[in-house]
Amino acid sequence: MRQRDTYSDGSFAGGPIEGPFRPNWESLKAYRIPDWFRDAKFGIWAHWSPQCVPEQGDWYAHGMYVQGSAQYDHHVKTYGHPSQFGYKDICYLWRAERWNPEALIQRYARAGAKYFVALANHHGNFDCWDSRYQPWNAVNVGPRRDVVGTWERVARANGLRFGISYHGTPGRVWREFLPARYGSDLTGPLRGVPYDGVLTRADGRGTWWEGMDPRALNGPPHAKDEPCAAFVDDFLLRVQDVIDKYRPDLLYFDDNCDWDFDTGAPFGQPLNVWLGMPELAPHIMAYYYNAAARRNRGVVDAVFNIKNVPPAVRGTLVRDFEMTQANGIEPDPWQADACIGDWHYSRAIYENHAYRTARSMVHLLAEVVSKNGNLLLSIPLPGHGMPDDDEMAFLDGFGAWMATNSEAIYSTRPWTVYGEGPSDSTGVSLYSGSLPEFGPGDIRFTSRGSALYAIALAWPDDGSLVIRSLASDSPHYRGPIARVALLGSESSLTWSRDHHGLTVSLPPEAPCDYAYVLRIDLAGA
Repeated sequence: MRQRDTYSDGSFAGGPIEGPFRPNWESLKAYRIPDWFRDAKFGIWAHWSPQCVPEQGDWYAHGMYVQGSAQYDHHVKTYGHPSQFGYKDICYLWRAERWNPEALIQRYARAGAKYFVALANHHGNFDCWDSRYQPWNAVNVGPRRDVVGTWERVARANGLRFGISYHGTPGRVWREFLPARYGSDLTGPLRGVPYDGVLTRADGRGTWWEGMDPRALNGPPHAKDEPCAAFVDDFLLRVQDVIDKYRPDLLYFDDNCDWDFDTGAPFGQPLNVWLGMPELAPHIMAYYYNAAARRNRGVVDAVFNIKNVPPAVRGTLVRDFEMTQANGIEPDPWQADACIGDWHYSRAIYENHAYRTARSMVHLLAEVVSKNGNLLLSIPLPGHGMPDDDEMAFLDGFGAWMATNSEAIYSTRPWTVYGEGPSDSTGVSLYSGSLPEFGPGDIRFTSRGSALYAIALAWPDDGSLVIRSLASDSPHYRGPIARVALLGSESSLTWSRDHHGLTVSLPPEAPCDYAYVLRIDLAGA
């Protein structure tokens, strides 16, 4: 039976919605992941909002209201007590005075990014675009610029696909962040004095925010478990607004496609709230996919990204793995997102030179791509908008590796196995640790056509690399090998093959840093 060309969805403004998808999982199973995403493999993310101004790391818009946390202590010392100087005032301080989006996007492209993702809002409930439904936005307060719109224009002008990350979901904002703003100190001289979340429009007389209603940013005072029907309505309209205004190629939600119980915040305070938007996701997905189909003459080139996706509906979208990765080759493309520091800028990480290294992130890229994934990597920006020296050095190092070895990354597909070697990163979360210290026997594979790429994660001291998955009696490939070359090197390699594996004699000097790629032309592939 043929579906009608239009349908109505009261979740969104406007009339009937035209397009082939409907807001239910069965209809959404017709979605196919676009080739541009399969081929891109690597994107860079600007996880940038007012919370970068204090340079105290992620979740500042929550931690500043938690007495005893390091962020609270910094806030009181630097700005004053949160009863007098709240998150609204941090938003006012965000000026982006050193932000040069053209130079940044060009630098990200030189580092190898094929797509760029801008943060639309975070759990603090401030919109970084010219928001139709949230007056507390970057055009009205702070930078007084359409941050998302500027990123979108510059990214597309430089040939990058453009994505938007949306973090202001009901569970994150209404249940996790906003209730902290209605509290007060439990001890000390200001014990019991309410924080600024209780302020109303009338309290703004004579202040910089006169005429604005802080409850549009903070919500009406409520407990974390109170219903939030009005906030959900507002959330869906704001999502519709970013879709209609900026036509993102990728739309990322920092929430779950299934229910998930969140027990604690980064600084240890119990949260104990339910996250997830399984009932809302199909409405957003159908609206988003249909908008792409109308824009592209029926072709849906859009990517919807979310976490914790039930197996039955995984093909309807692209799964996201935050600070971790899939355990093996996945049948459908997926995305790992990671950050070289904290999600919102941390001055301490810079001063201690504690960013994740280009080596470790090249290794993560190889791991992810070998398993059919993409890597979305966040480079934190300070509030003023200019990366620090260590971040610039990171981009230079990562970009140098990509300039030599991107043939083994872009437009590749998984091989029959993702890799071999003694080191195992299965189950490793970058929140609790780091990737293993890989040795010369650790190899990850990608392929394109008849070319197999073996990415060695360490350079062998004896100059000999053995690839056991290409042994003459290997179940993975027993056909002939036509040629072996080392990317970035003009040396002719000598190699042999027997039941132990393919043994390759490498030149005295490595052609690059971090990881080393053999291109192996399989004559029988």
